Amino acid sequence: MKVTVLGAGSWGTTLAIVLENNGHEVTLWEFNKKYAKDLIKHRENKIFLPGVKLPDGLEITNDLDEATDNRHMIVVAIPTQFIRSSLEKISKKDFKNTIFVSVSKGIEKGTLLTVSGILKDVLKKINKDKIGALTGPSHAEEVSRKIPTAVTAASNNEEVAKIIQSAFMNSYFRVYYTTDLIGAELGGAFKNVIAIAAGIIDGVGFGDNTKAAIMTRAIAEITRLGMEFGARRETFAGLSGMGDLIVTCMSKHSRNRYVGEQIGKGRKLKEIIASMKMVAEGVETCRSVNELAAKHQVDIPISKAVYDVLYNEADPQMITYELMTREMKPEY
Repeated sequence: MKVTVLGAGSWGTTLAIVLENNGHEVTLWEFNKKYAKDLIKHRENKIFLPGVKLPDGLEITNDLDEATDNRHMIVVAIPTQFIRSSLEKISKKDFKNTIFVSVSKGIEKGTLLTVSGILKDVLKKINKDKIGALTGPSHAEEVSRKIPTAVTAASNNEEVAKIIQSAFMNSYFRVYYTTDLIGAELGGAFKNVIAIAAGIIDGVGFGDNTKAAIMTRAIAEITRLGMEFGARRETFAGLSGMGDLIVTCMSKHSRNRYVGEQIGKGRKLKEIIASMKMVAEGVETCRSVNELAAKHQVDIPISKAVYDVLYNEADPQMITYELMTREMKPEY
């Protein structure tokens, strides 16, 4: 297939390599013209994926219009909060025969849309049955080194989900599929908020017991909110739910866990974000998730606590005490 990956961050670059290795004709679009030239010159993403060689057959461009012409599949790897402004430049193009695959994990601030919702809202000539997502426990740093990884291809259209599955799957990148697109998207977005909570636990100096409790009860929160939007309960026990939550809360590669850890150590959010080269999606998603939950009257105490720590400068230890002393209730 002719495939374009929009966004040359670590994940977009890694997936472009996976697709090229799988025999597809792949173009990687980078929004910064100077950096696109650096990628072409050095055949290496020195900022986001140092040490990994870009295949000779991988085309790199800064021309968005050219990159999105006559493609069988377009993979959206742009940070969620910048997707709308990027796609508005090509909003009049006819994409009725193109499959769109979101690999970004977030909820747009203001609109509270998942990425599939943003695509439908911006691209008027898109085939809504040809929208999907690829999500699950997968750090670019490991996939780029061909470390065995399993993810899920999601689309409301089963045939589209299977096409995405087939396009990406190989000996080190195993892909399952599901028709629960909204569940897969919400699981991927929500877990970034919980990863911040896990990082706060590390930064403050709490233990494994605390982190296990937070992660397990977070799945209950994610499931409650997801089912409010028609997602299936079992989705959140799978790769795009618990799987992604585990890797993001536990890994040294996790940007969101890092943000939480630094907060737990006493640093200010603005200072942390300013020092990072990559985007931590959970920071903005935390706002959106809490707005969604309030709008639909869904109880998400852990995510609310993360919001209070990030934006109201609540004391992490005091917030933890408040969570621990909430009204007694059954687990299920």
